[in-house]
Amino acid sequence: MTNADKYRLLSDAAPDELENLSKRVNASPWRQHYHVQPPIGLLNDPNGFGYFNGQYHLFYQWHPFGPVHGMKYWYHVTSTDLVHWEDMGIGIEPGDEYDSHGAYSGSALAEDGKLYLFYTGNTRDKDWMRHPYQCLAVMDQDGNITKQETPIIDAPPPGYTAHFRDPKVWKAADRFYAVLGAQRLNKTGCVLIYKSDDMHIWSFMGELKTSFADFGYMWECPDYFELGEKGVLLFCPQGLLAEKDRFENIHQAGYLMGEPINPENPHFQHGNFMELDRGFDFYAAQTTLSPDGKRILIGWMGLPDTNYPTDMHGWAHCLTLPRELSIKDGILLQRPVKEVELLRKEKYTASHTVHNTKIQLAEINGSSYELFCELCMDGAAKAGISFRTGDTEETLLYYDAVSKYVVLDRTRSGAAMKNDNGSIRRYALDARKITLRLFVDQSSVEIFINDGEAVMTARIFPENDSNGVAFFTEGGNAKFDAVQWLYQ
Repeated sequence: MTNADKYRLLSDAAPDELENLSKRVNASPWRQHYHVQPPIGLLNDPNGFGYFNGQYHLFYQWHPFGPVHGMKYWYHVTSTDLVHWEDMGIGIEPGDEYDSHGAYSGSALAEDGKLYLFYTGNTRDKDWMRHPYQCLAVMDQDGNITKQETPIIDAPPPGYTAHFRDPKVWKAADRFYAVLGAQRLNKTGCVLIYKSDDMHIWSFMGELKTSFADFGYMWECPDYFELGEKGVLLFCPQGLLAEKDRFENIHQAGYLMGEPINPENPHFQHGNFMELDRGFDFYAAQTTLSPDGKRILIGWMGLPDTNYPTDMHGWAHCLTLPRELSIKDGILLQRPVKEVELLRKEKYTASHTVHNTKIQLAEINGSSYELFCELCMDGAAKAGISFRTGDTEETLLYYDAVSKYVVLDRTRSGAAMKNDNGSIRRYALDARKITLRLFVDQSSVEIFINDGEAVMTARIFPENDSNGVAFFTEGGNAKFDAVQWLYQ
């Protein structure tokens, strides 16, 4: 696609263009059953996630004309339970002076009976130079969204480039604050803080000081919140080099945890940068509070600058299941929200002790399900689960007792993906007993290890009849106790 093609508005669609694209998308064998996905085209960052007027509102970045990044809309879905989502159509439409080339990512805040939507307006000049504006739209009780005519922040502050985006807003002590992803003039990433008394007029507080002077070339999608007497900063640093079993994806998503910040004097005392997800396909996480005070996270199940097999069908990407966050022993635990149990249908169980072999299960199979498995190592050098198996396909999840890693291997998971960043991901763990909770959908898996101690997320693209599940061991015994709930 040319830039002219990528940056069209929906109103510029050719006759039958969207209808024909929809037919291609609906014929795709990899459409998901219970994850949020685009009707056509490309989905990326979750935006504007919040609870307002009796329901959850969730938006996402959407390019309608195919699986490429171009003119971005905010697409809107709502839910009362975080798992059944209603399609509300377009939430924010770009094309005005301050979002002429897309309504980029941002956040939501409910206040005074309205939902305030903050986003970055993307514009380009005649020389294709980027000019970002931080913009505001407001949703009323009837669901009507009105864009404010002028930006709330009209330029990056001195010392920073035009890579300045993704406002995440919160309220503390009757004042409003926002973190934004930014790039210093020396091409290193950071987060900036702004404040406001009314959400319309904003003043620059400064850079959020961390221990990182040079940690990637851009920090995207920041999100600051406090949880369990700790301050947590989520962000996506771009440009990190891989380190052994860390930072293996093209871009990373993670967090810093430390003492709560004073946004009036923005200095963050924190620990190490920790990855949010140890799998292949996770980025741009955003959180909100539930009505009962739980911190809920949703991420983009995909990555920038990566091709996927669904591209050939005219669509790309989905969102993760919502995850409830908590802190234990200095680690941010992520568990699927309890409401996922509403998706459960038929229940099946399997219990086997396996000795140096692989057994195909008669009692458990499928392409859309939840699978809980307790794995007890009893001398085996390696033991795990093979799922979405067929004649030539399988996705492997196993524990290697020698190297002491949980391993996810999608080498033979189906249609090939671009393999620049490898087909194996590992999570270091020293244990004899491990719990694994898998959420398998038509073209994805989300794996929660030891009740949310770690998560591994991956897109996979097997054939429709690759629905088998097997247990296997090498070099000794292991015991498997599993429960499956079908989701379709």
